[in-house]
Amino acid sequence: MDAALCAFDADGTVTHWNREAERILGWSAAEAVGRRGFEGWAARSADAEETLGRLMGAMKGPGRQVHEFVLLRKDGGRVLVRSQAAGVRGADGGPAGVYCAFSEVHVQLDLERSVALSEALFEDASWGVVLVDADLRPAVINGHAARAFGTGRTALLGRPLGDVVLHGVEELEGALQHVLAEGTPPAPAEVWVTLRTSSGERRRCWRSGFLRLSSPMAEEPVPLGVAWLFQDVTEERLAARGADRLRFRWSQLHRAGAAAAECEDPVEAATVLLDFALAGFADHALVDRPAGERRLTRALATPAGTAPGPFSPVVGGGIPLRYGPRHPALEAWDRLGTVRASAGRTAEVWAEAHQWPGDAAHALCVVLRSRGRTLGVLTFLRAACRAPFEREDVVYAESVASRVAMSLDLGEAP
Repeated sequence: MDAALCAFDADGTVTHWNREAERILGWSAAEAVGRRGFEGWAARSADAEETLGRLMGAMKGPGRQVHEFVLLRKDGGRVLVRSQAAGVRGADGGPAGVYCAFSEVHVQLDLERSVALSEALFEDASWGVVLVDADLRPAVINGHAARAFGTGRTALLGRPLGDVVLHGVEELEGALQHVLAEGTPPAPAEVWVTLRTSSGERRRCWRSGFLRLSSPMAEEPVPLGVAWLFQDVTEERLAARGADRLRFRWSQLHRAGAAAAECEDPVEAATVLLDFALAGFADHALVDRPAGERRLTRALATPAGTAPGPFSPVVGGGIPLRYGPRHPALEAWDRLGTVRASAGRTAEVWAEAHQWPGDAAHALCVVLRSRGRTLGVLTFLRAACRAPFEREDVVYAESVASRVAMSLDLGEAP
C-alpha cells in the first residue's frame, strides 16, 4: 500500500506492519509484530500508553477516528503522523482489534492541499479551468469556464472544442497538441476566439496558460492531458487596441498637416491630407463637388482598382454623377452631417449602384464645410473583409474633412 498500515489485536499487540510503515519509521515487520503498543521502541514512554489508548478507542467507536501523535524512528528521530483508525469485529460481532493507516503529517497536508486546490479551482476560481484529455476533448470544466463558453458544466464534456468555438479552434488545438508533445510552455498566450452561443456569435480574447498533466503513478511520464487556465481580457485588449489606433490616427493627422503646409497648390494639399488619412482607416476615398442642386461630380479619388495608390484629381471630371435620391452622399449633403452605410449580401451590386469601387462594402460620407458653405462630400470606403465604420471613426473622418474643406476653400479663393 501507499499508506503505512499496522493492526492491533484486542489486547493492543501489533499483528500487521507493512513496508510503508517500515519506510517511515525504520522498524521492520519482524521487529514490530508481536510487541504490545509502541512503548520501548516506536514512542516515548511518556506518550506510549496515551497513543495506544487513543488508537484502541476505535474498537468501541463507530466509523474511523483521526488522530495526530509523535512516533520514534529506529534511528531516534521523531516524526509527527496523522492516523485513521477503525475497529475490527470478530466472528461473534465483538471487538477484535484495530486497523490503523498513518502517514507523515506534512505528506498528508500536501495531499490535502492538492485536493483543496483542485476543488477550489473547479468551484470558486475567478478564471476558467478546463482539463482536456489526450484526445483534446474537455474532461472537466469549472463554473467560470462554462459561463465563458455559454454552456453548462457537463454540456461540453467529451465533445470537440469546435462545437462551441467557431473561429480560433485550430489555434487552441494546436497549442494543446504542442503542450502534450513538448511540455508546459514558459509563458501564457493570448488567443482570440469566436464562440457559437444561443444568442449569436461572440468574439473574445482569452489569456491562456497550459500545463501538461502526467500520471504520478507511472514509472515513466504518461500524459493524461492538459490543464488549460484562461482569463477573459477582451475589454483590456480592445481598449489597448483603441488607444493605439487613436495615437496612430492623430499622429497621421499631425504628419499630414506638416506635409500639406509645404504644398503651394491647395488641391494638392487636400490630396496629401487624404493620403495620410487613408492609412489603416479605409481602402478608398472619394471627393464629390457640387454641380447644381443635389447634383455632385467626382473631383478627387483613389485608384478604382484593388492596388493602392495616391489620391489624385479625376481626369475628365465635371459630369454629374447618377446618384439616386437616397444615395448616402446626398443624404450627408442634405443633413449637413455624416452618414454611415453598409452593403447587404450583394456588396458588388450595392457598390455598382452607388458608383463606388467594386470591392466597397462599408461607406462613411462626411460633408465638407468651410466658412458656412458646403463644398462637397468626402466618402471613405472599406472592403467587405473589414469592419463597418463606427462612431469613433466618424470623429476622425470629420476631423480629416474639416482640414480638406479648408484646403479646397483656399483653392477657390480669388
